[in-house]
Amino acid sequence: MTIGTTILEMKHFKKLTAKPKFLAKYYSPQEMKFLMEKSFPIPVMAEMFAAKTAFIKALGINAHGVKLNEISVLTDYSGAYYISATGRAKIIIVAKKYKTAVSCAHSKRSAMSNVILYE
Repeated sequence: MTIGTTILEMKHFKKLTAKPKFLAKYYSPQEMKFLMEKSFPIPVMAEMFAAKTAFIKALGINAHGVKLNEISVLTDYSGAYYISATGRAKIIIVAKKYKTAVSCAHSKRSAMSNVILYE
């Protein structure tokens, strides 16, 4: 079992999202569709980005070559986050037989996520 945690400062993250290239580079097409339906709420975007980076941290040394847009942080019917991966990220998850658990939260000042990878 491995764990990754990320905490983002909302003020800094909001500046990053103002750049159109940021969204295209770091969010998958599935995430972009979800975010467009929600009118791109900054707290949700920050939670999703924190989950992506927490996932990379949980992968540790295995994360070499994984791109953030290969990691989709999506919601199920109940609104709970889950991770869907493609490319190198998917290869690693399948090879290691990992399952994922994701937890996200935000406040006015920050967003955070914990990702647990387990067999």
